Amino acid sequence: MLYYYVNTGHKIGLERLRRGVALLKYLSNHGEKTQLLVNDFRAGLVARELGVSEYVTIETIQDIDAIAKNGDSIVIDSVEDDHGRLVKYCSDFSKVWRFAEKKDDITPIHTEMLIPYDTVMVDECYFELSNKENRVGFFLSDADYDKTILNHADFFSTFDMELLLGNYFFVKYEDALGELFSVLHEPEEYENFITTTQTIVTASSQAALEAKASGAKVIYLSLGGEVLYDRSLLESYGIVVIDGFDKEKLHYYLQHDVPSDSKNIEKIDVKTILIKQ
Repeated sequence: MLYYYVNTGHKIGLERLRRGVALLKYLSNHGEKTQLLVNDFRAGLVARELGVSEYVTIETIQDIDAIAKNGDSIVIDSVEDDHGRLVKYCSDFSKVWRFAEKKDDITPIHTEMLIPYDTVMVDECYFELSNKENRVGFFLSDADYDKTILNHADFFSTFDMELLLGNYFFVKYEDALGELFSVLHEPEEYENFITTTQTIVTASSQAALEAKASGAKVIYLSLGGEVLYDRSLLESYGIVVIDGFDKEKLHYYLQHDVPSDSKNIEKIDVKTILIKQ
């Protein structure tokens, strides 16, 4: 059995879950037996919506061996402090992979195998051709714990955008957001919204890559803090990166074409992620 542990939650969001789902669906379609491990019930429900039906909820990275057994394999997608648990996992489990968190994260902590920082995993559903609606969609992330959108109401009221709500948004917060956006889309519409929207503005690097794979024009707002992928990687795929809530730059890029001399996002090739290592 291959277990995939992904760190999730209302402060973290679900970016790691979405790239994990991409890999798990690929493996399942090719006959591999897998199991998703998440930190909260809501993340499990989202995984089901995205096509991974089975999941188990555990507290933290330190609880993986409460589920996985000796001889199993595990993939770890988390920035949590494992408090030395990784050493035990490398001893107990057949194979252990860990996602590198930065460009210079190239040395294993123990005997685990590293999945390089620039490894992009996008579900195959985002490569399917779909009719685009002539709209500008905004997706901050699955969480807005600090009420970032409302704190920048002046910025958002300047544009005519439709908002894709996050899975961890509160109901009263959603009501307030209705004053800033022309249309609110429910979190369950995520896949359809990403694949059918002509222009996507987002602060989620995973969503940016999925939208780009689906053929959208993508503008990424770099808001600081921990990010899944850095700006240079996003820009290499033709995604425009804007620092912060810059009205003038967003206005400009909404009205002009984005650079076309970029590489294409490729479908998952598991041999470059797990097998050859």
